[in-house]
Amino acid sequence: QVQLIESGGGLVQAGGSLRLSCVVSGRTVSAYTVGWFRQAPGKEREFVAIIPRSGGMEYYTDSVKGRFTITRDNDKNAVYLQMNSLKPEDTAIYYCAADGELILNDIRRPERYAYWGQGTQVTVSS
Repeated sequence: QVQLIESGGGLVQAGGSLRLSCVVSGRTVSAYTVGWFRQAPGKEREFVAIIPRSGGMEYYTDSVKGRFTITRDNDKNAVYLQMNSLKPEDTAIYYCAADGELILNDIRRPERYAYWGQGTQVTVSS
């Protein structure tokens, strides 16, 4: 059974940085497209970034382009989200998600991902 375990969240001041980790167990991470989503209180779950299983180009939502970077480490079976220049509006619970059959048109749709982690809280103070 595939499990995703996130870590790395916390409280940081605006302008600071955090690195989120998503460790995959049960199967090699290279078999999956892995995405990060976030959900703020009272809002819908929002796509943040993905890294395709094929090694193709990463995708980001416009609000994080140039500030966030998603990477994969196959040796550690993990995907990371480096978040720099954090803003208060980045405050949310961040989730990693994975799927082995995702197509490009579906990457922003959370219902298309088969596996989810438990989430990690990121709070950015102003």
